[in-house]
Amino acid sequence: MNFKELESSTKLRGGYYTPSPVAEFLARWVLNQRPSTILEPSCGDGSFIRAISAHTNYNLTFTGIELLDEEAEKSRMSLHGNLQGNSTVITADFLDWSNNELDAQRTFDAVVGNPPYIRYQYLEEKDQLLAAKIFQRYQLKFTKHTNAWVSFVIASVGLLAPGGRFAMVIPSEILHVLHANSLRSYLLQESHRILIIDPTELLFEEALQGTVLLMIEKKTDLHSRSEGVAVVAAGNNDFLTKDPESFFRNATFISGDVLNGKWMKVLLSPEELAVYKRAVELPQVHKFKNIATVDVGIVTGANKFFLVDDATVEKYGLGDYAKPMFGRSEHCPGIIYNSRVHTENKMNRMPTNFISLGCISFESLTADAQKYVLLGEEQSLHTRYKCRIRNPWYAVPSVYSTPIGMLKRSHNFPRLILNTIGAYTTDTAYRIKTVAKDLTDEKLVYCFINSLTALTAELEGRHYGGGVLELVPSEIEKVLVPIPTEINVNVRELDEKFITGTTPEELLVGQDNVILRAVGCSEQDCNIIQQAWRRIRNRRHRLVENDNGDD
Repeated sequence: MNFKELESSTKLRGGYYTPSPVAEFLARWVLNQRPSTILEPSCGDGSFIRAISAHTNYNLTFTGIELLDEEAEKSRMSLHGNLQGNSTVITADFLDWSNNELDAQRTFDAVVGNPPYIRYQYLEEKDQLLAAKIFQRYQLKFTKHTNAWVSFVIASVGLLAPGGRFAMVIPSEILHVLHANSLRSYLLQESHRILIIDPTELLFEEALQGTVLLMIEKKTDLHSRSEGVAVVAAGNNDFLTKDPESFFRNATFISGDVLNGKWMKVLLSPEELAVYKRAVELPQVHKFKNIATVDVGIVTGANKFFLVDDATVEKYGLGDYAKPMFGRSEHCPGIIYNSRVHTENKMNRMPTNFISLGCISFESLTADAQKYVLLGEEQSLHTRYKCRIRNPWYAVPSVYSTPIGMLKRSHNFPRLILNTIGAYTTDTAYRIKTVAKDLTDEKLVYCFINSLTALTAELEGRHYGGGVLELVPSEIEKVLVPIPTEINVNVRELDEKFITGTTPEELLVGQDNVILRAVGCSEQDCNIIQQAWRRIRNRRHRLVENDNGDD
């Protein structure tokens, strides 16, 4: 969990200055239509103003909005040449200003910029309310996970004139995060064409997350058909020296069901998309939700107190309350969590014990356990939200184990863990149960490792800084799992391959030859699915070469 008081001032205001080559690339594109008016919702130091001034040879009216006085003054100093006269930089809160302008039905021929990237919980209360108001204006579903940039984009497109151009630098998460679902639907409704240029190199090192260039042509008529979305991969930043219009002119735009929900399928080539669609229709390929259930792991509210190593158990005499647990990738080298792995983890001094004190009174605890509880209270653990709503505070709810676990995050692809010793899992993992008739735990764990499942995990999941893949339960439920009717399952052999360092690529190819071929995929289709997974995985890692290890 991230706390507001621990974040940098740059991150809290969401301000990352736009490099001049990026601002100039986007400015050149919007200026191709010779707009009379341009809006920038968050001017910062004036990077876009300088870019527009450098690439325009006619007088136009620029309106910039900037929250901070000192930043606004920097931007005003950049207004010269063809931007003089009616152009202005207003010191204001854009979300507040835009609501008033939208009420007045004012529009602009073009919108450019780099909106602030600020988590909802870091926004001031008035900005939280303003963000919600923007969503309400367009009858869009609002969630408190929404980042500030989403509200900025919605308001900016609302202020864009029919046929106008929109060009912004935004987080690459627009393709996949759940909180941008409403935005994606809104953009498809409003836009004639949407182009996303996806650079491999980070444009903002300090932001620690990938960014893309979002370029939109708004519909001239809301009833006209949208051509859809195109994503153009840029292996390096050399693209910034090229003609931006050529990217828009030569892109292949995709529309239809591919754009329902997330836009990750746009990353697939036409050939890959065709193979993917064929695989979805195979009778022995199932959505996860149809063959198994998924539930979050145990939520303790104070993991360092409840998840401890053997030394802590011995020091505080907690043996009667200690239960086996796992919850980290280092706990699980393979796909089986058994007594051997558990013992090795203990020897490596990992936190392998869940302290289950139960819902019993303080007086009923052993003397040692009472001392441990008091130690937790000295650290104010009982005042934490998850703890203080319980009575007693140390009575952790929903304590049960399942035969299968799944780590919440993965490096190359997710895997299920066969839990042979009934170990508990924390909320860094999920608890899985099979529900399909005749589907054993071993078979599900084994069949989960294949390129089709790995690819759909990439398409359904999300990632942030560091390139780690994360799935929440609703996303796991959509992952495709091929379950051949006739197959020889050898979970232990597969587990050994993980432990001995077989590369992710080799693991998936070997499994595909057994599983995907058995459900009806041709060898060529298997190769295409592998290719698609590898490319999208590498995009997430922002690497060209493959790396080893699963987690």
